Amino acid sequence: MVFGENFCQTLPVVPKGICQQVVTASLCKGNLWRHIKFLHLRQNICLGHFEADNQHAQWLLEIGAGSTMNNNKIIQVPQSMVFANLNGLINRIYPRISNTRAQDN
Repeated sequence: MVFGENFCQTLPVVPKGICQQVVTASLCKGNLWRHIKFLHLRQNICLGHFEADNQHAQWLLEIGAGSTMNNNKIIQVPQSMVFANLNGLINRIYPRISNTRAQDN
């Protein structure tokens, strides 16, 4: 099993739990922690090819740290990530999906 190093993204769900209960139930506090072998990756092959990828990765880290919220605890989503409809989102993530659909028919 592979776990990412950012434990902010792997917190357990504790129904109606308070922050302290969530932290206590986390992986690093559990019985398995002492059996986990750590391997360190040197390069993220998914990121680093385009500046937009690096900016997006930085934005995700800032969200995890809670530094992107305004006074109303609202996270502002960059305009480049806002789509008017589902098709716009799908075409952005999978730019050649229209070609695939045409070939299937």
